[in-house]
Amino acid sequence: MIFHTIEATRASSAKGARYIRVIGLALAVLLLIKMVWISNLTQGADPRPLVDFDVFHIVAQMVWRGEIKQTYHFAAMLEAQKAASGTESFMPWTYPPQFDLIIAPLAFLPRGLAYGLFTAGTLVAYLATLRRIAGEHLPLTLIILFPAIAITIACGQNGFLTGTLIGLTCLGLQSDRRIAGLPLGLMVIKPHLAVGFATYTLLSRRWGMAALAGSIVIATSILVTILFGTDIWAAVLAGAKEARVYLEHGMYPLFRMVSIYAALYTLGLPATVAFVAQFLVAAISLAMIVYALYRGMPLRQVLGLTAIGSLLISPYAYDYDLPIYGIGLALLLPDLLRLANGSERLTLYGLSLVTGLFGLVQSFRLETLYGSKAAEAIIAGRSSPLSIAGLTLIAVFGLCWHILRRDRRSKVSMVDMVERSASAN
Repeated sequence: MIFHTIEATRASSAKGARYIRVIGLALAVLLLIKMVWISNLTQGADPRPLVDFDVFHIVAQMVWRGEIKQTYHFAAMLEAQKAASGTESFMPWTYPPQFDLIIAPLAFLPRGLAYGLFTAGTLVAYLATLRRIAGEHLPLTLIILFPAIAITIACGQNGFLTGTLIGLTCLGLQSDRRIAGLPLGLMVIKPHLAVGFATYTLLSRRWGMAALAGSIVIATSILVTILFGTDIWAAVLAGAKEARVYLEHGMYPLFRMVSIYAALYTLGLPATVAFVAQFLVAAISLAMIVYALYRGMPLRQVLGLTAIGSLLISPYAYDYDLPIYGIGLALLLPDLLRLANGSERLTLYGLSLVTGLFGLVQSFRLETLYGSKAAEAIIAGRSSPLSIAGLTLIAVFGLCWHILRRDRRSKVSMVDMVERSASAN
């Protein structure tokens, strides 16, 4: 098996470097191909389906035209996207206005070049951060994470940016530096993915870090209020309400989501039941993070579990958010490889690959069947693709917890043995 081969090369820096070069070359080729595709150099006169980065570019242009509030009104965004693409593709916009500021400069570049700079820049930052965390386990981490990295490149999403911010937060926490609050505060661009780390920061009483993170959120909120006006927040809230309606009616690409809500909804359960399940999974995930903290698990393990558990909290978690899972995996791999047996390791690798690959396969199948009208086919009910990544991600989290708990039991047994030996003497 390829995983056994890669595991065996951990001690060989030359072999590990070769794996990294091959993976890096594959990612560079994929990015270049996608850059050409987004530049519309290969489509001719036929319209192509929108991808996420197209919407980033559209919103960036609307910022400079003074139309940013309309981006949170779904009907207005539908018209803007139709005008830009010539198709019925539609992607709602629900990002906090801080992210509008981040992407605003992209409007000054042609779409293909803007995509290349944004995606390549955030990918390099993410890989550099991942390398610092994974160390000698980087080749194995990249192999496991390859589908998630590939789909993030394919859609041009911000998963590498959020993965970098979470990774820097973890590095700051490991070195006990207050500056870790800076990347955590910048996660205001996707706050639902930072709930786990915000909870950990407060419960571990890292007040300096929490204060810095809160200050970043407040300062950026004041800035966007000055630039966009106070009514930007009313627009954001209205957009969030519309988003919930769209989610309840399955009008998002649920097959790309990695939440339990999406899995249960596409399996035919009512939205209410799926929401209840999502709430329970979120509560259990947070409870396990709190338990890991208060039971004294090693910091690296607690942070790894927090990174993975953070993806289980919100129904709005997608496959392009899985770079955060990569950070959690990199933190946990040394202990997982030490504690897990062969079957457990293969199960972990398999579940990870399915989690990252399932949405990509479904996207390819839908594009093959319907081309640029895939979104219309889903909304019209002609296609109802399943979403199983929410189930496999829960299984990964549970398996990691099961393996790591073995470490604590072995430590407790060792302490008992030492105490019994001392008593006997």
